[in-house]
Amino acid sequence: MSQAPPSEPTLFTAPVWSDAQRATDFNDWLSALVPVHGLVINSLRSASADASFRRYFRVDSAQGSRIIMDAPPDKEDCRPFVKVAQLMNEAHLHVPQVLAWDEARGFMLLSDLGAQTMMQVINRDEPGANQGLYLQAVDALIAWQTASRPGVLPPYDEALLRRELELFPDWYLARHRGVAVEGDVRRTLDDAFKLIVERNLAWPSVYVHRDFMPRNLMISGDGPQMRLGVLDFQDAVYGPITYDIASLMRDAFLSWEEDFCLDITIRYWEKARKAGLPVGDDFGEFYRGVEWMGLQRHLKVAGIFARLTLRDGKPQYLADTPRFINYMRATCARYRELKPLLRLIDRVEGIESASGYAFGRV
Repeated sequence: MSQAPPSEPTLFTAPVWSDAQRATDFNDWLSALVPVHGLVINSLRSASADASFRRYFRVDSAQGSRIIMDAPPDKEDCRPFVKVAQLMNEAHLHVPQVLAWDEARGFMLLSDLGAQTMMQVINRDEPGANQGLYLQAVDALIAWQTASRPGVLPPYDEALLRRELELFPDWYLARHRGVAVEGDVRRTLDDAFKLIVERNLAWPSVYVHRDFMPRNLMISGDGPQMRLGVLDFQDAVYGPITYDIASLMRDAFLSWEEDFCLDITIRYWEKARKAGLPVGDDFGEFYRGVEWMGLQRHLKVAGIFARLTLRDGKPQYLADTPRFINYMRATCARYRELKPLLRLIDRVEGIESASGYAFGRV
């Protein structure tokens, strides 16, 4: 019985590649997975991209849709993603399963948590209507934190906090705003950064997602069958317990009035205490800790968004800069020791007439 001639290799046209060799590698890798996972090649389409060099595609299979991660190994290390996915799975969080991974070439096949983010289903006009969604997120966060063990994830230590804070003067002030970061400006930042690091490191450490916000939380199913999934966790660290709740309620892309933030944060704090997490016995003290942690995050993210625009050609992120400035100003205005930083921010943003600082390049 004669054998059929070998079929021509299938070429997948959905992804656009700047590197011909990487396109070939991708086609070879995906072709080998077709019989194993029942993939439907002509269904391949873009799913999303993020602020890194990673890209995501969706492809149908005999068992439902799947996600493909394209993470060039010279730019992205997938090992933390795989490690944290396992940790979150052990903590009973709903996260993507790694179905296939070509570590050398940076391709990964994942289970699909759906196409609908928490951000997409939030009712922006009626905060109270979102309480159920946010409490699901709180429950997932507490499950993650109660699974914490020291020595498993990188420490969110003083060195890392300071490196993140320096993104603000390096990219937002100097490169984006053209501020000369020297003299009084540098001294004001140094004094503020010292306080911010000290206040934040005073809190006990747990597992920290680091971008625990509605854009990274997925919603699948309806009613009692609704499940909340977690994405974008590869940068997880072991650090201050105040971080992820600050990230959730002081979102990079969505702002709430303080009464709603307080309501959810109080509910988190109560649940965390019952779970034995180290949030303290004084909610007022904990909330101050959340504010100081949020300030560190907003200074960092302002720098990151400026870098995305100036270095990576992704200007859409800077559209949310006013949100960060408002967060920073609100926190700085509450604490006497942060008033010099408030004055500096106001002058940079033109909120009051500049005096006492030289902002031009010299």
